[in-house]
Amino acid sequence: MGEQPIFSTRAHVFQIDPNTKKNWVPTSKHAVTVSYFYDSTRNVYRIISLDGSKAIINSTITPNMTFTKTSQKFGQWADSRANTVYGLGFSSEHHLSKFAEKFQEFKEAARLAKEKSQEKMELTSTPSQESAGGDLQSPLTPESINGTDDERTPDVTQNSEPRAEPTQNALSFSHSSAISKHWEAELATLKGNNAKLTAALLESTANVKQWKQQLAAYQEEAERLHKRVTELECVSSQANAVHTHKTELNQTIQELEETLKVKEEEIERLKQEIDNARELQEQRDSLTQKLQEVEIRNKDLEGQLSDLEQRLEKSQNEQEAFRNNLKTLLEILDGKIFELTELRDNLAKLLECS
Repeated sequence: MGEQPIFSTRAHVFQIDPNTKKNWVPTSKHAVTVSYFYDSTRNVYRIISLDGSKAIINSTITPNMTFTKTSQKFGQWADSRANTVYGLGFSSEHHLSKFAEKFQEFKEAARLAKEKSQEKMELTSTPSQESAGGDLQSPLTPESINGTDDERTPDVTQNSEPRAEPTQNALSFSHSSAISKHWEAELATLKGNNAKLTAALLESTANVKQWKQQLAAYQEEAERLHKRVTELECVSSQANAVHTHKTELNQTIQELEETLKVKEEEIERLKQEIDNARELQEQRDSLTQKLQEVEIRNKDLEGQLSDLEQRLEKSQNEQEAFRNNLKTLLEILDGKIFELTELRDNLAKLLECS
């Protein structure tokens, strides 16, 4: 077949709920391949997507279709032939924009192909209409009604031949008789032509009915063949799409295996980090416990320090009081010593006097 994929991408496929016409129903469990196909023999663009062996999208692009972006990663279009609305969810806004650009490009190509096809149909139908019109008009030409010029010429020539020696009445009578015979011949010719035209009209009417029946049969056969061709093309495109999908699945499996290896290495690294984290957690718990013990001891020492400060302050107060008392005693003692000195001086003076 002449249908080949020309652009492919991956997306989650949805269809509008036929009952509510509002909710989206997912037709694929995961992202699948969505491809644009071009049929060079029919000049047709289609969007096809397979989920395994099931065709979940088989939409022919027409000039009346419109692809609408409803969000940054979601777009939709309506297919009147399938009587549904398709929706595609992409992994990024870039993939959505690329798909929308291709949709607009292939829609314009489909419009140009349709216009060229209509022009060809008009060019092929115009000569057939002209030939058909000529065939229908041919029984009504003057030659068929009144005869050809060659058929009419002998009568005219015969009537126009001069008589040798006619009288005036004989000439008038012969001229009237000739005219009467001419008109009788013309009337007979017209009746014959009329009968021929009636028979031809009846035959044409019967042929038109037969042609209409044949045309209807041909149209039904063409429609059936068209459906069969479409089914065969769909099967062929599905086979190509399945092969493409299989290749993509193999590539995806390889990518997933590589990703799995990377993830396993990362898991091993994370396990080591978890073991190290556990050791660090144990060290942290041990240090936390020691810190709590140090804080308790620090609180005890703070309590002892506060007690010592109080005792020191009390001792300082007592020392201050003792100093004050001692100073008072020294002052009293100085007074007493002064008094004793005076007393000694007085006693010495008394001794000297006696």
